[in-house]
Amino acid sequence: MRRSLFIACVLLIASSVSFAQTGPEKGGREVQVWAGGGHSVSGGRGNTGAFNAGLRYGWILTGPHLPGLLRGRFEYAVDAVPAFLVFQPTNTAFGVGFDPLGLKWNFERHGRFSPYLELCGGTVFTNHSVPTGTNTVNFTDQAALGMHILGARHNVSLELRYMHISNAGLATPNPGINTVQVRLGFGNFFSGKKR
Repeated sequence: MRRSLFIACVLLIASSVSFAQTGPEKGGREVQVWAGGGHSVSGGRGNTGAFNAGLRYGWILTGPHLPGLLRGRFEYAVDAVPAFLVFQPTNTAFGVGFDPLGLKWNFERHGRFSPYLELCGGTVFTNHSVPTGTNTVNFTDQAALGMHILGARHNVSLELRYMHISNAGLATPNPGINTVQVRLGFGNFFSGKKR
């Protein structure tokens, strides 16, 4: 299984780097399918894993701003998360989520590479309480550092994401779960220019 996943990732990345698309530009749109997973880190309940997969739609709102290495474009994005799994010691919780707040800074591209930083947040609804003994409705705060690898028609993104899952006081106790995840995406940037 791991070998097949590795081969699929290598093929996706190799196919995307043959020719480069434009990348993020003012007035453009981003569409992406993504999947990610990782494990808990200190600062909350431990011994917990997470996997999620979803769809993204983003709007590139600005042209280039800021000087030097900080130069980039601002993007607003939303994610629908139809698959959200939390692997806990007592059970596996299945759920769905929605991230209505995605704030993304797309740095200037360098050849086929377009790095970015992102902050986002949303909700997740599960069939079992997450963490165990708390609540089935939780909120997710996230921060990510990633890279788009631009291809002729599509791009591949690879990122490292920190996700905090917590019920924000809807139930007591509220220990939360902190995870570090790796996320792989496959998508496209559509130009904002009329042809």
